[in-house]
Amino acid sequence: MKKVLISGVVVLGPLLAFAQNFNNAQNAILSIRDLINSIIPLVIGIAVLVFLWGLVQYVTAGADEEKKAAARGIIIYGIIIIFVMTAVWGFVRILNTTFFNGTDVTSPVHGPTI
Repeated sequence: MKKVLISGVVVLGPLLAFAQNFNNAQNAILSIRDLINSIIPLVIGIAVLVFLWGLVQYVTAGADEEKKAAARGIIIYGIIIIFVMTAVWGFVRILNTTFFNGTDVTSPVHGPTI
């Protein structure tokens, strides 16, 4: 329970610290978007470290087939996680470029000037 609480404070802490800047919903959305954009590379980096950890375990397992099988599972999950995260990230980028011409979809829409 303590780990969940600490994780929540770490993730939501910056949002609470910048709470005075939330003048409207758009600022809140932009802040959440920026937080997610800064977390994505960190999560991909953790997935790469998990993959590398599996490789180290596989190499150091020697002739022990059980350790090799466990390390092989970690390697496979690491590859799958890396692939899924980068594919979703790329898919969102393709959708943004296709439907929104690569513009920031959270920017305000300005009407015609008279």
